[in-house]
Amino acid sequence: MHGELIIFGGRAHPTLAREISEYLNIPLGKVKCFNFSDGEIFCQLQENVRGSDTYLIQPTSAPVNDNLVELLVMLDAIKRSSASRVTAVLPYYGYARQDKKDAPRVPITAKLVADLISQAGADRILTMDLHATQIQAFFDKPVDHLFAAPVLLEAIRELNIPDLVIVSPDAGGVERARAIAKRLNAGLAIVDKRRTAPNEASVMHVIGEVEDRTVLILDDIIDTAGTLTHTVDALIAQGARKVYAAGVHGVLSGPALDRIENAAIEQVLITNTTPLEDKLKRCNKLKPLSVAPLLGEAIRRIHRNSSVSSLFV
Repeated sequence: MHGELIIFGGRAHPTLAREISEYLNIPLGKVKCFNFSDGEIFCQLQENVRGSDTYLIQPTSAPVNDNLVELLVMLDAIKRSSASRVTAVLPYYGYARQDKKDAPRVPITAKLVADLISQAGADRILTMDLHATQIQAFFDKPVDHLFAAPVLLEAIRELNIPDLVIVSPDAGGVERARAIAKRLNAGLAIVDKRRTAPNEASVMHVIGEVEDRTVLILDDIIDTAGTLTHTVDALIAQGARKVYAAGVHGVLSGPALDRIENAAIEQVLITNTTPLEDKLKRCNKLKPLSVAPLLGEAIRRIHRNSSVSSLFV
């Protein structure tokens, strides 16, 4: 046991930090954070953390660089305050899509960020639905990698859709879509997507039977929603009756909300690994799902040194 359980939340997602603290029935630790006039970030803990088991909740979502630096600054403050153990809780891991050298002279930024987090003072990492599971190996610290599948499954079941087909919008998401389809006893289809440039993709054709069926597109990250809306168009062209979508990380940048609002899509299920409050006001098709109980239970079990493996589904 690593002393008293203390939870802090950065400014990236205070709503999620508060929900997690309520689930665990412990107050959030007090911290003072602000920006100097030139943009530099300052953080000071308002709690004694000496000898404590401390968890810092801070997704590195937009503004990505500000939230990343704030994470590093807070980790350093906690470590220098003599906490027994520091766990970085990253519901959304920014820069995860830069996870390999797929062109000449490019960085592997997902590895760089992992090094920064470790060097800043994190003793272990708790994260959710990494864009590529092998990113766990970029850390030289223990990583607990959760999946939002239980939350998504419950929400999809509540839709009570007959003859449902789960659709993977690209080949990389087939394993995720297959796992969900199996649990729901649903059909499976795959879209052949060719990426033409960053944040740009063109759909080639649909593999699987979707005609006269209700389909649900399942993805890990919905960013500009270009892939999502192109996939919707391809499915409608193949005779799909209704189209739903579900995503873990609602990055929803640029034209995403307008694209979703104007697409022939019934509803988009999205978890709150990133802040959604402002986005919900601008798009009526989004249905938020909370991952706070899942993250809270993981924190409780890690603190008690009990098994977390039953949450890895």
